Amino acid sequence: MEDKTIAIYSIIEDILKAIGHYEDTRRTMSDAEVITTAIVSTMFFSGNYEKGRQFMADTGMVGNMLSKSRFCRRIHAVADLIHDIFHQLGMVLKDMSISTEYLIDSFPVPVCDNIRISRCRIVRSGEFRGYIISKRRYFFGVRVHVLTTSDGIPVEFAFLPGGAHDSRGLGVLSFALPPGSDVYADSAYTDYDVEDALIEMDNIHLDPNRKKNSKRYDEPPMRYYKKLMRVRIETTFSQISAFFPRWIHAVTLNGFLLKIALFIFAFTVDRVL
Repeated sequence: MEDKTIAIYSIIEDILKAIGHYEDTRRTMSDAEVITTAIVSTMFFSGNYEKGRQFMADTGMVGNMLSKSRFCRRIHAVADLIHDIFHQLGMVLKDMSISTEYLIDSFPVPVCDNIRISRCRIVRSGEFRGYIISKRRYFFGVRVHVLTTSDGIPVEFAFLPGGAHDSRGLGVLSFALPPGSDVYADSAYTDYDVEDALIEMDNIHLDPNRKKNSKRYDEPPMRYYKKLMRVRIETTFSQISAFFPRWIHAVTLNGFLLKIALFIFAFTVDRVL
């Protein structure tokens, strides 16, 4: 555990130096230490910041650990920085990948059960009420759209309300991929205009599963290959969800989304290490 923690800190510190991150020298706890503590909390303690904070203090890895309330304020203050670091890490992973094949899909993260919607204080809008076809049940929360390498390592992610159609995920992901890349997706991501725009502007091939009535037909070998690729990203989602506690504790929507982002970040770093 301690070896991984040191490796996580080294990765974050190197990325911060590479992007020219500046912080006040009067701080007793650096942003790299704050972010490392948050990732350790999600990787080893199911997102419990207090347990992660105590671990880092007890092992002496952070000499001037902030109090519980100050740590929570700092981790929310660097939320955008965490997304920037993940973006930089994703760019490195894309450059290192020998494959030009990528996968895109979404998975639901409930804020609460349907029966508790009336008492939910994190979100109120009906657009957060979605449906999980595989489980034949409704949920109240968000959908996380994730772009991974062919090995199932996340390199991009974005959030949408639970009731949003998957095709909207094409508009919130940056698709900062090498030219000539192939992106395999579920049939819900079918959008001919986006497909044409990606191939024309960035030479990126978006290849969703084709329905029987689709205007663009797939031969049987290609349909079988796309089915095999989908198994990989579904496995990735199962592995990410294994990091989650039974319920993600958060007081605000931003705090809820931040914890999900940290879980994805922790999973990515764990796969890299």
